Amino acid sequence: MADALNAVVTGASSGIGKAIAIAIASVGGSLCLVGRDKQRLESAANSARMTARSAVVFPADLGTDHGIEGLVQYIKHDFNSIDTLVHCAGIHAIGSLENTSVNQLDAMYRTNVRAPYVLTQALLPLLKSRKSQIVFINSSQGLNAQANTAAYAATKHALRAIADSLRQEINAHGTRVLSIYPGRTATPTIEAKYKAEGQLYRPELLLQPEDIAQTVLSTLQLPRTAEVTNVEIRPLIKSY
Repeated sequence: MADALNAVVTGASSGIGKAIAIAIASVGGSLCLVGRDKQRLESAANSARMTARSAVVFPADLGTDHGIEGLVQYIKHDFNSIDTLVHCAGIHAIGSLENTSVNQLDAMYRTNVRAPYVLTQALLPLLKSRKSQIVFINSSQGLNAQANTAAYAATKHALRAIADSLRQEINAHGTRVLSIYPGRTATPTIEAKYKAEGQLYRPELLLQPEDIAQTVLSTLQLPRTAEVTNVEIRPLIKSY
């Protein structure tokens, strides 16, 4: 059996991040759950603790330097056995390029691009000292941008570039880098998107967070002779 995972999961208070944390917990992993909402983090951690070796929470807004710096110090001093880093935190906004404000673009850049870049950079010495794994939860918009997604898709294309370049830089250290590109998934963010677009929200026709979580867990548990680099996953029944 593979060694238990020691994972930091950002965006773990709900949706895909929470599902990934619970999936890692199910195989006896040790977890640090990161998100902005302490109450929802604690709820997710309580679910994870049913099977995890341990599960702690660290409330932080990764769109701020203070939030990232605090998390890095916590991981280095209190969670220094990290071997898995899952980037799932992100924010989303829809709208045409004409109507999406620069402030919205900047906010998405800070959370969707800058935060995973800075956090990965700060933790690389720890990650490179082990046969570690880094997972970037991207989006189908990171492969093909659609109308009214220019700002958001731009951040996801940038995230893809970070992952692809990083993989070539650190594979020699035995570190694997995975990007996941989910289609629409039944999460609070997507529910809000449907409402904003005036569409009927039918979560049963979408990907489920657990679908993404099981995909991530399966790749994390692969023998070290293999690396999955990119996974595109979409709902079986196209609903939009």
